[in-house]
Amino acid sequence: MTESSTNKLLNGDARQRTPNGKKSVKNGFVKNLCLCEQPQKYRRPREKNQNVVRSSNPSLYKKPFAESFEETPLLVAVLTYMGYGILTIFGYLRDFLRHWNIEKCHVARERDEQKDFVPLYQDFENFYTRNLYMRIRDNWNRPICSVPGAKMDLVEMVSHDYNWTFENTGRIVKDVINMGSYNYLGFAENTGKCTDAAVEVTEKYGVGVGSTRCEMGNLDLHEELEKLVARFLGVDSSLAFGMGFATNSMNIPALTGKGCLILSDELNHASLVLGARLSGSTIRVFKHNNMQSLEKLLRDAIVHGQPRTHRPWKKILIVVEGIYSMEGSIVRLPEVIALKKRYKAYLYLDEAHSIGALGPQGRGVVDYFGLDPKDVDIMMGTFTKSFGSAGGYIGGKKELIDYLRCHSHSALYATSMSPPVVQQIITSMKIIMGEDGTTLGADRLRQLSENTTYFRRKLRDMGLIIYGNDDSPVIPMMLYMPAKIGAFGREMLKRNIGTVVVGFPATPIIESRARFCISAAHTRDMLDTALEAISEVGDLLQLRYSRHAAPELQSLGWTTEQSLLQD
Repeated sequence: MTESSTNKLLNGDARQRTPNGKKSVKNGFVKNLCLCEQPQKYRRPREKNQNVVRSSNPSLYKKPFAESFEETPLLVAVLTYMGYGILTIFGYLRDFLRHWNIEKCHVARERDEQKDFVPLYQDFENFYTRNLYMRIRDNWNRPICSVPGAKMDLVEMVSHDYNWTFENTGRIVKDVINMGSYNYLGFAENTGKCTDAAVEVTEKYGVGVGSTRCEMGNLDLHEELEKLVARFLGVDSSLAFGMGFATNSMNIPALTGKGCLILSDELNHASLVLGARLSGSTIRVFKHNNMQSLEKLLRDAIVHGQPRTHRPWKKILIVVEGIYSMEGSIVRLPEVIALKKRYKAYLYLDEAHSIGALGPQGRGVVDYFGLDPKDVDIMMGTFTKSFGSAGGYIGGKKELIDYLRCHSHSALYATSMSPPVVQQIITSMKIIMGEDGTTLGADRLRQLSENTTYFRRKLRDMGLIIYGNDDSPVIPMMLYMPAKIGAFGREMLKRNIGTVVVGFPATPIIESRARFCISAAHTRDMLDTALEAISEVGDLLQLRYSRHAAPELQSLGWTTEQSLLQD
């Protein structure tokens, strides 16, 4: 009698089968494991033209799949390195002045009488924070005093000591167009069906539960939510958690352990990385969305087995995301599933950004590609983006969910989800599914798709370099140089546009960027206002790097030397 695939996932499958019925020999070596069709190797572009990454196996896709990543201009890359080098030199100079008390030091430091103890503060590790991040710190942690919808109100903050501390001026910046929140379907609102339902539930159940699910904190609302999520995903069962980050970091250790292998995309979220490390499994990283890199790791894992002993791995778990929030790229899921089936591995799919934002029915990247949800062993997602709430979920076979209820630290020890939070998810999910009796969900899905296409096309027409898939509502726009990170955020806020800017170490050192998150709540006028502001700031900061800019934009010209002087 054979084990089910779920039991193998829970208990570990020591037998690594090979395709076409071929048997493995001793020590885990396998004969004839080459694929009939070798996928083409994915490389970042080296030519002068825009790189469009297309599917290496088009037969697996029901529609065209293309992503663009234009190469960093060589001169811009060199000058970006020079900019960081200059900042580093001045940083060491300022540290020298602080050491001799010539410049006041605002950094937490050890007392002299504690110098013989193990240091609490690693000086070198904080170097970037002290000398680079502090220069542009005003672009982050801005307090919001309204609903983070399509527009929001910001509390104005000023600093008199070069961003070490901030003071509230008492002024509110009104009606800032919000281009940074993950409010994909516009459910972050304080009016409407979701709000009314949450208020009604609060009056009945209160706000807090005060216990864990396995004790006195399991409400009928929680049961309803999990059944609804399972039906929405098309899986047997699901389990909800109060925190999206903990959904990954606390459940991966429950699924894998010593003797297991995790194959992780190099751009996976920190919660996935932490969960993999906490599990004690061996971790190997494959290049982002590179199927040849993933296949090589799978093949080597089966051929060579575990280090030293060469015993077969108990489990091989592939961990990927639906939409990568810093690149705007979409996982090549049909190819990942094909490799997973061929090499008898398991698949963990994080749909934090894709659930609700992709697919004709808003059911994520599986729906987007028209695949069978049962081909994904563990479906994970969060309620913090498209549903305007909080928490996360795991979906899959009933045996898997029953196992996690008894072994997941996040399920056993965390306080239950707040009732109004649960009701917000239930109501918004029913709207997306059309079970509220209206077309509001379908209208929002269509509006998000139209807004995404429109905004991406306009940015390209401006001659700006943007990354990612054409259908991704996450749109990174490249800034490159360190001084432009802070300048772009400040200049956009002056024009009443709230944006997120990102730099090293969250991105590669020469790939600093601004990241726009499109919402169904954005009107065309809002997007046009934001595009006009981006165009003005782009001219001011000389951001039109793309070689594919329209001729009239190229005629404007730009010199990186002038840009560096402005920085």
